[in-house]
Amino acid sequence: MSEAIDFRVPVLGECTVDSPIILSQILGDNVANYVDDEACVIYRVDVSASDRDLLQRAGPREKLFFAPSNVHAGVVTCGGLCPGLNDVIRAMTRCLWYHYGVRRISGIPFGYHGLLPESTAEVIRLDPDYVDDIHKIGGTCLGSSRGGGERTGDIVDSLERMNINMLFCIGGDGTQKGALSIAGEIERRGLEIAIVGIPKTIDNDLSFIQKSFGFETAVSIASEAVTSAHTEAHSAINGVGLVKLMGRDSGFIAAHTALACHEANFVLIPEVPFELDGPNGLLRHLRDRLERRNHAVIVVAEGAGQDLVAAEGTDASGNRLYGDIGLYLRQRIVRYFRDEGIDINLKYIDPGYIIRSGVAVPTDSVYCSRLGNNAVHAAMAGKTKVLISLINDHFVHVPIRCAVGVRNTIDPESSLWRDVVEATQQPLLMVNKTR
Repeated sequence: MSEAIDFRVPVLGECTVDSPIILSQILGDNVANYVDDEACVIYRVDVSASDRDLLQRAGPREKLFFAPSNVHAGVVTCGGLCPGLNDVIRAMTRCLWYHYGVRRISGIPFGYHGLLPESTAEVIRLDPDYVDDIHKIGGTCLGSSRGGGERTGDIVDSLERMNINMLFCIGGDGTQKGALSIAGEIERRGLEIAIVGIPKTIDNDLSFIQKSFGFETAVSIASEAVTSAHTEAHSAINGVGLVKLMGRDSGFIAAHTALACHEANFVLIPEVPFELDGPNGLLRHLRDRLERRNHAVIVVAEGAGQDLVAAEGTDASGNRLYGDIGLYLRQRIVRYFRDEGIDINLKYIDPGYIIRSGVAVPTDSVYCSRLGNNAVHAAMAGKTKVLISLINDHFVHVPIRCAVGVRNTIDPESSLWRDVVEATQQPLLMVNKTR
């Protein structure tokens, strides 16, 4: 029997305020219902009944912790850009304004740095007029940055000074770790400020998150890049298309893109080791492919093959700096075929920033809207240290401490990776056996 996971959601206190949202408590009356704190979703659907972990369902509560007239909400976007950021901001602003009657909504500029004392950027007043069309453009209307979340004392000082009593943190692993630290400082000071996270990680690598927003858009744009690489490769003698995609520790974008477009012949991800040289190395298999079909497409996630490239240090968010595996592969492939006396025509494509700055596709926009709405409902009910997630197609509350504990990665023995290998027809492992 596996160990049960503690999904209990912290709350600031008892909810005694009547919600201004008029819903029903009666099933079968064709009117949407409030969600009770006891309503849960099973996390593991493939285990015995005695071993099921329950997640609290997200949604509007009948009783609120915060009186809407007393609410001053803050919204912050942190880390790299991702499709759908503006969609989330728009959804939260409109839900706060129209459903709860909140009139003080502050957009914090440039991530956590906008809450530091040295920041000179002006806070943005968010209202329906301001956010009306922001979902039609990429990026974030608030600006973003990495780091700063470790300065919890300064950040909580700013929240107190501004009288903000709920902060929505849109960001990935580093952002949510910062949010958890901020919530800890708030708790130490005995303040009533809700911290609610919306998971933004284009790599889809946060645990207990069925799908992070922006992921479907990333796969859509990445598929266009891989299709272009295939066109270039197919139109040349010994053409090779090499595409580097995002995926520092998780190869979900690379794997899903390969399945979406069926143009890749080799997919390299961080979770599956590979070698370049030797009879079972990538270079030999690439040569065999060119001899058979005259063209090949390689998709590599940015975190793949880091044992081959050297990099040191961390970025402002505390993430380990990675070597550029795309450029390294390009150099090694060109050198290998030159030494073998074989002419090739290699085209290298890195669409990373095009993907990050893209406008969300409709399915992502829908998802962002629902994430934003549920984040507001959680904060109004006094939930804190919590992320909004989609599990088994239900929106739920996930404690931030659970989501940031371990990165979500592809299991090389899973059906997903099996399907990728079947689609590409690449070897199961490109590693030379040693005795």
